[in-house]
Amino acid sequence: MLKKTTLLTLLFSFVLTLANASAPAVSEEHSEKEKSGSYNPVPMIMHHIADAHEIHFWGEGENAFSIPLPVILWTNNGLVTFMASEFHHDDAGHHVVERKGMKFTRSHGKIYYANEYADSHGSFISHDVDGHSENAKPLDFSITKSVVGIFVTMLILLLIFGSVARSYKTNGGIPRKLTGWMEPLVIFVRDDIAKANIGEAKYKKFVPFLLSIFFFILVLNVLGLTPLGFNVTGNIAVTLVLAVISLIVTLISANKNYWGHIFNPPVPVLLKPLMIPIEIVGIFTKPFALMIRLFANITAGHIVILSLISLIFIAQAGSGTGMAWGVSPAAFALTLFIFVLEVLVAFLQAYIFTLLTALFVGMSVEEHH
Repeated sequence: MLKKTTLLTLLFSFVLTLANASAPAVSEEHSEKEKSGSYNPVPMIMHHIADAHEIHFWGEGENAFSIPLPVILWTNNGLVTFMASEFHHDDAGHHVVERKGMKFTRSHGKIYYANEYADSHGSFISHDVDGHSENAKPLDFSITKSVVGIFVTMLILLLIFGSVARSYKTNGGIPRKLTGWMEPLVIFVRDDIAKANIGEAKYKKFVPFLLSIFFFILVLNVLGLTPLGFNVTGNIAVTLVLAVISLIVTLISANKNYWGHIFNPPVPVLLKPLMIPIEIVGIFTKPFALMIRLFANITAGHIVILSLISLIFIAQAGSGTGMAWGVSPAAFALTLFIFVLEVLVAFLQAYIFTLLTALFVGMSVEEHH
């Protein structure tokens, strides 16, 4: 079972890495103070919860400390690779990089082909009347911050499950140290999620899949609470792929009774034309709910914590350092409370996603009574 869980974790990591290639990233410099001198926390918050082409730790501009990540583009002239740190300001102040005779520019974390002319705002990114970019984009397969978070999670899970497997072999199946912490969680997923919702006759083959989902989401959620700032489960591209995987497993496992209920619902004949489309739509609304629930809860938690911290800087910008010190105790207490709550949410969201997945699988394999 541990081997299957490990293989599924690797599969999730690979698929989610590809999904992040098309997800927007934010990494360009931003200003937190408006011209009026007031503090604007929105750019900082959006910068934190969005993906990026580098891992930012502290500072702004030349004083910033960050780790640049590889940029991998498939362009009109083939594959182009370079480090995100190679983006620079040209003589006109544009944020660009040149490779293979092509010039690229970055706006709101997305990389575009730079037009040879600047718009009225002096930017290479031109927009139509609706504000949408008119510039073409190369296919972006970059190793972004979210992809690094997935790799780190994969490594953590491999180390944990590898250590647990070795411990069981060495100690004759007796749980010790780390194994003693992991065994209750594994049993919980097996008995209270898989067996309870899928049924004792068919639950065993789904346990590795459900364990992979549970621990993968759990570690990603907890990792997002660290100073590294990995907001992977707050990236809708990631939750979308997880929901699609859940949908595929549900549909592949479905039996005749499930499909019969969809295309021949047990209702009066006159209601069948109405119920069949509703049942078909229901197939897709279930994973959609999984996607939105995980994404919204994790993102909201990050926004609330950062907003509470920003109260200190808003008070300083508006009324001086004295007011900032006065606001700090309340802001710190509220932030600490929300942070502890977010630790609970990290476990709760992993549990809910796994529970509902098991419920949907159980509905698809349930025999006719």
